[in-house]
Amino acid sequence: MYFRAWNTAIGDMGYALSRLEIDPDFSDSESSPVGDDNDTPRPSSENDLEHEVAQLTKLRSAPHKRLKQVHPRRPEFPVSPVKMLAGREGNYSGRGRFTAADRCHLLNKYLPVKGPSIVDQLTTRAYVSQFSDDGSLFVAAFQGSHIKIYNAEKGWKLQKNVHAKSLRWTITDTSLSPDKRFLVYATMSPIVNIVNIGSAATESHANITEIHEALEFSGDDEGGYSFGIFSVKFSNDGRELVAGSSDDSIYVYDVEANRLSLRIQAHTSDVNSVCFADEASHLIYSGSDDNLCKVWDRRCFRSKGKPAGILMGHLEGITFLDSRGDGRYFISNGKDQTIKLWDIRKMSSNATRSPGFRNYEWDYRWMDYPLRARDVKHPSDQSVSTYKGHSVLRTLIRCYFSPEYSTGQKYIYTGSHDSCVYVYDLVSGAQVARLVHHKSTVRDCSWHPHYPMLVSSSFDGDIAKWDFPAPGNGDNPLPVNNRRPRRRHFD
Repeated sequence: MYFRAWNTAIGDMGYALSRLEIDPDFSDSESSPVGDDNDTPRPSSENDLEHEVAQLTKLRSAPHKRLKQVHPRRPEFPVSPVKMLAGREGNYSGRGRFTAADRCHLLNKYLPVKGPSIVDQLTTRAYVSQFSDDGSLFVAAFQGSHIKIYNAEKGWKLQKNVHAKSLRWTITDTSLSPDKRFLVYATMSPIVNIVNIGSAATESHANITEIHEALEFSGDDEGGYSFGIFSVKFSNDGRELVAGSSDDSIYVYDVEANRLSLRIQAHTSDVNSVCFADEASHLIYSGSDDNLCKVWDRRCFRSKGKPAGILMGHLEGITFLDSRGDGRYFISNGKDQTIKLWDIRKMSSNATRSPGFRNYEWDYRWMDYPLRARDVKHPSDQSVSTYKGHSVLRTLIRCYFSPEYSTGQKYIYTGSHDSCVYVYDLVSGAQVARLVHHKSTVRDCSWHPHYPMLVSSSFDGDIAKWDFPAPGNGDNPLPVNNRRPRRRHFD
């Protein structure tokens, strides 16, 4: 079976297309739940972040001030779980219960670094992994046209097995509606398909056993023009979709009216990631291969026709964005091997061109990042903080804020080309965990919104679950299979 490129741009993406990829440099003895930090690069932050977001993060994850006092002149930090429980029983906070910050301070001690247990193993690359907003469902999408939806509250039982249609290259992204009734999936075409996942049937074959309705993102005046969609997200009310595409554009689709409502010619290269900034969905963040992050305000776009602001700092293309959900801060993963934290109040109206800071030829799809570029800084960097240590190569690797409920968004975590998951402290920039199990690139990972549980998906075909199990809980996770042959299968 051979892969036929449908245009030159998509054909160029076809480097090392495979059903299963395992790095031959890995051996069974290297598989362990937590990596040895002695041989890994340390993050780049030289000092603790001195910015408003650092103070907000500390407030969200610091215990009540009376719990921190051993005696009036001697504060204790961090506060032990025993003292926090005793303080709750003694009603030190005056509320008779833990505050949200108390809860985050307690749960921050229990990072999901134990394991992993294997949720599923397929002989095709895993591209997407994401929990639903309430953590009850988990979605995993694979290159081999499968999208599997598991019920995380019922022993990870397979609830829906979606067989995608009109697949080009791979399933690039999926998104669950807030009410968990619908799933949309995108591929390298201008069509996004929407599936009702609330039906009783487990198997969902496109337009055979169930309808996969096609949402057309190319306008009527496009004349058959074709492009691919890299990123798609539901709005918080479930009424709209926002998408980023290979034709340098952002699309907004009205799901209720079943029509395309807005197209923004946003960047000068592929738009690899888009997301809504907050619950209101007026602001949209976008990241592109033109190295820029942009902020779009739909309330004034039609009159101005340009972004609300531009943020510079990455030296290479941007692979993913994640919003903090407050309409102010977001993070981006970049092909310059960094994650950057942004405050949109620092954005500028125009991008300044600074030619000359890149004097090398490089393609992230098959080349390692040049050593000479690792310490280069953008001359007009507007980011608040930079996090280094992971590897962003071969694919659009994703990064996220840790959950607000259990961590106060104290951490940033990301997949990596070196087959690990990295967790950074947002304030200090320190690498606090490195999860080692996979044998190939970890493209995506998702932290449960309420529990210390993280699930990673890799090009080796594994969906792996990391947690912090309570002692003596009697769980018997599926053992990791370390005996698979080290081989590559190519179409």
